[in-house]
Amino acid sequence: MTHETRPADRTRGRRRTAVLGAALGGCALVAAGTAPAAAHPAGHGRDVAYVALGDSYTSGPGIPTQVDADCARSDHNYPSLVAARHRTTALTDVSCGGATTAEMWRAQGGNPPQLDALDRHTDLVTLQIGGNDVGFGTIIGTCARLAAQDPSGNPCERSYKASGYDQLALTVLRTAPKVDRVLRDIRARAPHARVVVVGYPDLLPDDGSGCFPQVPFARKDFPYLRDTEKRLNLMLRLVAGLNRAEYVDTYGPTVGHDMCKAPADRWIEPLQPASPAAPAHPNAQGEAAMAQAVLDRLDRGHGRG
Repeated sequence: MTHETRPADRTRGRRRTAVLGAALGGCALVAAGTAPAAAHPAGHGRDVAYVALGDSYTSGPGIPTQVDADCARSDHNYPSLVAARHRTTALTDVSCGGATTAEMWRAQGGNPPQLDALDRHTDLVTLQIGGNDVGFGTIIGTCARLAAQDPSGNPCERSYKASGYDQLALTVLRTAPKVDRVLRDIRARAPHARVVVVGYPDLLPDDGSGCFPQVPFARKDFPYLRDTEKRLNLMLRLVAGLNRAEYVDTYGPTVGHDMCKAPADRWIEPLQPASPAAPAHPNAQGEAAMAQAVLDRLDRGHGRG
């Protein structure tokens, strides 16, 4: 028998779309948030069941020791460090390098869909996703290639705005309903879990300065790319709030440790890493900084994101 969408369901769907669009269109909502649903407390004598979902910023490619070659997953990524701090936590880390929101429902190599790790007994979920949907890797390659044309200008920004609108800003907006769908499915599969959305750390100097050729972008493209990342993090914060999830800011705690800094000071490696890590990804210190941000959020208890 064909399933027909009831008028009430269609109305709720339109209302959700309208709310999501309004939230992403207005920065006045940044300070607003929705209190998350209470997490299901672990039973006496039972470990807290923690599931980590995410992409390569979660998995920790190149950071010793790699425990899953297919997903470039480290045993010193932030989920592992969070679980080690809370010794009653049983971690299931299914984060995987290259993951987009689609890999939440789709197998990635020999790894099953990430959402399959969830069930009604899950107590804690962290999610860090969206960077590959926006196209971090493609953006870096495009901007590095265009920098040779105008090293002191903003050729990358001009390219992404050549159509009369900001293509990257539009891509962030188009990623919002994808993240929204992931969070709704997390709620359906793990209804008692505390759900935490983890933002992305500071990749480029927050003051908009550049460091060509260490990071081979044109000088005036640095602030444009910084603002694009901030826009992505803002979207994640707002979509988290819409879904009664908490948000962890990893950008603020990592300012001053971007890929332009000296090797001893940076927590994000440049395109030619000096520490064991993937290019344009957190090194071990970066993963530790994200772990601390997550722990600070968890230790504060439930509250607004």
